[in-house]
Amino acid sequence: MTALRVPLIAGNWKCNKTSTEAYKLVEEMLPGLRNIRGVEKLLCPPFTALMAVFRLIKDSDIRLGAQNMYWEEQGAYTGEISPRMLAEFCQYVILGHSERRTYFGESNEQVNRKVRAAIAHHLMPLICVGETLEENEVGRAAGVISRQVREALVGLDILDAEQIVIAYEPVWAIGTGRAATAAGANTLIRNVIRPTLASLFGEDIAQSVRVLYGGSVDPGNAGDFFRQPEIDGALVGGASLKARSFIDIVEAAQA
Repeated sequence: MTALRVPLIAGNWKCNKTSTEAYKLVEEMLPGLRNIRGVEKLLCPPFTALMAVFRLIKDSDIRLGAQNMYWEEQGAYTGEISPRMLAEFCQYVILGHSERRTYFGESNEQVNRKVRAAIAHHLMPLICVGETLEENEVGRAAGVISRQVREALVGLDILDAEQIVIAYEPVWAIGTGRAATAAGANTLIRNVIRPTLASLFGEDIAQSVRVLYGGSVDPGNAGDFFRQPEIDGALVGGASLKARSFIDIVEAAQA
């Protein structure tokens, strides 16, 4: 991690926590998170809990993010949430998570439309990329991830690229308890993700964009990932649902 890339720890709560439960969880987290400096802290609750969490953290240095959004600003899109709606409360939005791709059929082209809409509404897109176990085992990880990065960023210029964060999340490691090795994740970021960014926007942007690791991150393995020079933090799933474990991960990034 270079001195220019401030570590980012993002908690993705997925489809967990009612508004009341979310409020209680953040109340538990706040005392510990407030004391941690030098790390950007991001909470991404479900849509129904955004307002409750916003009220608690609005006067703190903790950022708020959504887990998804539609690319249109408004209209007859029943059940969807627009970037204009999120921009009232959020600074970030997670886009292209493998669960969205797998369960809801999101394509790289749709992820790209969302990325462009997020940037247009001053939301920072946290763009997820990663290979399946089959793709990993047959040696296709590099090609799959490079294509996901390229196609997610179609139509962006250098100023747009300065607003993005990438999360490398091998699909086979998400929620399975089977994390990638820290060295393996670092190598893929160094040899695939940053060169792909460099080919699109130049070496300066490639070295300034933060790239997180995600996939079964917990307090026990977080430090191993954060010691790698190419890994700038984590997108944390299950461990972000417990106040103590999330605080421990943020502290590991600070260390």
